[in-house]
Amino acid sequence: MSVRRWAELMSRGVVLRRRLPPEFQNLPIYVSPEASLRYWRQDLAKVDPMLCDMAREMVKGGHVVWDVGANVGLFSFCASALAGSSGYVLAIEPDFWLAHLLTRSAQELPKHGRAAAPVAVLCAAVAENTGVSEFQIAERGRAANHLAETPGSSQAGGNRYSQQTITVSLDFLLEHFPSPSVLKIDAEAAEVKVLQGSARLLRTARPVIWCEVAPENSEAVAELLHQADYEIYAAALPQSGRTALRRASWNTLAIPRPLEVNAPAVQRKGV
Repeated sequence: MSVRRWAELMSRGVVLRRRLPPEFQNLPIYVSPEASLRYWRQDLAKVDPMLCDMAREMVKGGHVVWDVGANVGLFSFCASALAGSSGYVLAIEPDFWLAHLLTRSAQELPKHGRAAAPVAVLCAAVAENTGVSEFQIAERGRAANHLAETPGSSQAGGNRYSQQTITVSLDFLLEHFPSPSVLKIDAEAAEVKVLQGSARLLRTARPVIWCEVAPENSEAVAELLHQADYEIYAAALPQSGRTALRRASWNTLAIPRPLEVNAPAVQRKGV
């Protein structure tokens, strides 16, 4: 047995109470190395720097943030700290176990008197329509969990077991939650399904979107976003070096173009 495999097995069921970096109000958050071995680290800023960077770039005071595929909530609670008490965060996570951790973290917020946005937790998967689907729990880290009808990623290492989950569309959620200013999507290759169920949201709410895109979905995601009059960029690049793209990148930042303005066309480059 490899050292990594041993560490993965020993991490199952482990829950750690950590704090976010000072710029995110040192908010307490419950994490688990069962989601990713990186959560053994004390410094959450080093666990997934991209999550922290994108929260910092996208979320401002008073924003409403929807986090599709919230996992343990690193992005959700960074967003909560930045949106402040006038903001709102919806953390959507289909894994029962991870949703419980999110709920524990959300319940900590009022205890500390910090000016953070409330975090609502919804245990559901997001897809193109409302229904019931099978959800696969990854053999390795739970961060690689995925809907059975999608291939998932190589990081899953196979499936440990499956659970039944309700699926909802983002357009359906518009009827029940405040419209998002910011939308983060990390759906383990189900991002096309997520966007297919978001036509009204993209047309009316027009949030800024950060979406993880599997290579096989690059063209489909780009087409859906361009049809909704969004420009897409490689989020991993510095802001000064970003150029509008034709195809979605692994970390895609989608910016809505003002519908009331006939802005000149932006030359896009391939990736």
